[in-house]
Amino acid sequence: MIQKVLDEALEYAKVHLKEGHVADYIPELAKVDPDKIGVSIVTTDGKHYCAGDWDQTFTAQSIAKTISFILAMQTAGAKKVFDHVGVEPTGDPFNSILKLELKDGKPLNPMINAGAIAVVSCIEGDDPIGQFLALARRLCRRDTIEIDQAVYRSEKATGMRNRALAYFMQSEGLIEQNVEEVLDIYFQICSLSVTTQDLATCGMILANDGVDPFTGERLVDNSILRVIKSLMVTCGLYDGSGEFAVRVGLPTKSGVGGGMMSAVEGKMGIGVFSPRLDEKGNSVCSYHMLEYISNHLKLHYFSSHN
Repeated sequence: MIQKVLDEALEYAKVHLKEGHVADYIPELAKVDPDKIGVSIVTTDGKHYCAGDWDQTFTAQSIAKTISFILAMQTAGAKKVFDHVGVEPTGDPFNSILKLELKDGKPLNPMINAGAIAVVSCIEGDDPIGQFLALARRLCRRDTIEIDQAVYRSEKATGMRNRALAYFMQSEGLIEQNVEEVLDIYFQICSLSVTTQDLATCGMILANDGVDPFTGERLVDNSILRVIKSLMVTCGLYDGSGEFAVRVGLPTKSGVGGGMMSAVEGKMGIGVFSPRLDEKGNSVCSYHMLEYISNHLKLHYFSSHN
């Protein structure tokens, strides 16, 4: 049943394959093959399903904000993190500076760029990138996951809007560290190289109460899970989160690399990928695949068949 729905979802989404544009404001992302499309599901009882270009690597971009948020909560604690960032949707583009000026420099949530940069500044420890990679590898159950160095260098060279956000927050006293060092960590985190299988596995562990079902190890405490999955619902697709909640109804995080990661409570994780984005920075085909899967497997969190 699941494999059939995945195959159908892929064909359903391919009708929209030429819609949208790749994130060419990051030069390295302009080089990706825009016609790649893939999907994976990993269930909490250990079954794997995939279709299309499921093993194609791409950068997680904003999807990695879920992992850096978990790491900040684990190393610094909730009080420090929420002293630096709120939990409210913005209704604005993911890289907007507007609300920072209206909210005394404090970002509204950790899923927008300003909020994610503020969260990164909270991570405690001598090796934030090493700690981030270790957590990402455990959540994705793949110890060969790395940072895409070419994308990292490209983002670092062109990320002037993110610099503006970070320096504005520093001017408001929200970031106390060296801004360029914080941004360097942020650019590396966004350049995490993953597949749809990696995202599906991470989503599955979030859906499984933070426990790796293959080992029984708890990777994320329930108190952190409650926050991150709530944020995925309300803020996970930037200013498109409300419409997505109605149409798809799954805790989901998107990234401008073309991926999306969903967590279906107690059941499965879903990873999807297609590089062309809509005007809000969300993958056109990934959106359609998740909509098809949610509808046909009756996964919407307000579905009476759940």
